[in-house]
Amino acid sequence: MPAVDIARLKTQAVVLVEKFDQPADFLKGLHEVLDLYADRTLRVGVVAAPVSVLPAYRVPQSVLRQIEMELGALAMAFPEQAMALTEALWKEGYLETRLLAAALLGRIHPETGLLLERITTWVSRTRDHQLRLALLTISLARLRRESPSRFLQLMRGWFDPATPKMWANAIHALIPLLQDPTYQNLPPIYNLLSPVLKDFPSILYNELVDLINALYGASPVETTHFLRQVITASSSPQTPVILRRILPKLPAGLQPTILELVRQKTSRI
Repeated sequence: MPAVDIARLKTQAVVLVEKFDQPADFLKGLHEVLDLYADRTLRVGVVAAPVSVLPAYRVPQSVLRQIEMELGALAMAFPEQAMALTEALWKEGYLETRLLAAALLGRIHPETGLLLERITTWVSRTRDHQLRLALLTISLARLRRESPSRFLQLMRGWFDPATPKMWANAIHALIPLLQDPTYQNLPPIYNLLSPVLKDFPSILYNELVDLINALYGASPVETTHFLRQVITASSSPQTPVILRRILPKLPAGLQPTILELVRQKTSRI
C-alpha cells in the first residue's frame, strides 16, 4: 500500500468528482484511484476482504473520506444526479463503492424521490456488517437531523410485525438519535417503541440491551417510567425471562426497577 500523499490525493479527488454526472466515467476513474492505494499485501488483483463478504481494495480510510468530502456539496446541490451515481456505485459491488454510495445518500435532501425506499431496500439486502452500519447511521443522518418525525415514521414501517428481520436495523438506526444531545423530544420515540417492547423477540437480545441503555442514557427518569408502564402491560410470558437475562447488562440505576418488575411478573405466572 503506497503512502498517502494528502496533497496528491486531494488533486485526484477533485479530478474524479468532475465526472459526478457521468457515472460510468466516474467509476472508471474511481477504480484507478482505489487500485493505486490498494493494500496488495492482502490481495492479488481484487479478492474478498477478510472482514467483508464483498470484494474490497482495502484502501486507507483517508482515501474514501477525501472523495466523500469532494462529492458532498455536489450531492446536496444536485440530488437527482447524486441518486444516479449512488445506484451505479452500489451496482458495482465493491465494499468501497457501496460505502461511498451510503455516504452520498446521507448528503442528499431527505425529500428526494426514492431516497428512503432505496435505503430500506439496501439495508434489507445487506449482509456486510460495516456496510449495513453505514446505511443505518451515515445514510440516515440528514433525515434524523432535519426531519426526525419523518425518520420515526420510517422506523415505524421497519418495526412492522410482518418484517421482523428489519427490527434489528430499526434499533441500530434509532440509537444515534437517542445519543444526539440536541434531540430532546423523547415521547414520540416511546410511543413508537411501546407496542414493540411489549412482545419483544428474544432473538434480539443484544439489540434490546443496546436500545434500553441508549434510552436510559437519553433520559433516566423518563425511561424508567416508560419501561415500568410497558413491562407491566406486557402479557408475553417471555418478558420476565428476557428481562432477567439482560439485567446485568443494564445501567446500575435501572436494575432495581427491572428486578422488581421481573419479580412481579413471575409471581403472576
